[in-house]
Amino acid sequence: MARLAILEYPDKRLRLRAEPVGEVDSEVRTLAADMLETMYAAAGIGLAATQVNVRKRILVIDISEARNEPHVLINPEIVFAEGTVSSEEGCLSVPDVFDYVERAERIRATYLDLDGEPAELEAEDLLAVCVQHEIDHLDGKLFVDYLSELKRQRLKKKALKKSRRSTSEADRPRQAISARLI
Repeated sequence: MARLAILEYPDKRLRLRAEPVGEVDSEVRTLAADMLETMYAAAGIGLAATQVNVRKRILVIDISEARNEPHVLINPEIVFAEGTVSSEEGCLSVPDVFDYVERAERIRATYLDLDGEPAELEAEDLLAVCVQHEIDHLDGKLFVDYLSELKRQRLKKKALKKSRRSTSEADRPRQAISARLI
């Protein structure tokens, strides 16, 4: 298994829609395992393939305390939703940002499992919120899209500033090394 790099907002690749998986094969199963490892290492509870720059409709979730109840949903689709819940969400692609988002309280989703077999998941509360959040990623939507325009602009500005800072910091050691080689 391998840990994958997680794209961060406002990376434009997070806005691309994922394509359906045609066949669940060893490549898809390996990707799902790598996504789970990446999610666990980042202390997350959900991760969509688009967040690791893979345009496939695959998501992984584990909301258990022991981190031993993983869900892998391939080509997920919500077929039923009811109720409303407002809960605080965060996102591995939008580090250190949390805000309240309104979503359906209960859902039913259809998907393919790791054997390529059709399956169904009935979820409520946190699990329902996670499935909706990750499906949004597969559709190119982020939880920040539910926030006010003012909050989104502030987040984007902060994220761009952070990105520029880490890029310039990453360049410094290389410049120092190349100066010594000359």
